[in-house]
Amino acid sequence: MAILLHYEALFQLNKNLSKVAHIPPRFRVLIGVGAIFMAHVLEIWLFALGYFFTLQFPVMGGLVGNLSGHGILMDCAYLSFVTFTTLGYGEIVAQGHLRYLTGVEALTGFILITWSASFLFIEMQAYWTAHKSTQGKHD
Repeated sequence: MAILLHYEALFQLNKNLSKVAHIPPRFRVLIGVGAIFMAHVLEIWLFALGYFFTLQFPVMGGLVGNLSGHGILMDCAYLSFVTFTTLGYGEIVAQGHLRYLTGVEALTGFILITWSASFLFIEMQAYWTAHKSTQGKHD
């Protein structure tokens, strides 16, 4: 689901950023960054909900470590943010079968973050190329 969400976010950005041609290209890049950031947050929360629902079945494993005391959902969200971004602080650790979900999330996060970086690079390259050709005409 996270991959599909990400694909759709990038597809819609690619399709719709050109429709806001009246906005300077550098601000279109910022719109792209903001939209991609929100897509990543949603993807992270998808995994957090996956952890939360999996934890409802004790046979699947559990979380150990420095749990926040703010509720298991927030601990799942924190674990998801740290895992998706591949930071892996280790304060909260999944045990049992739940460990495999963390591996899937880390790989998914790595792929989606690099996909986002590639997309933004192409957008920025288009801006820089257009900016340089415009700048050359005014010099």
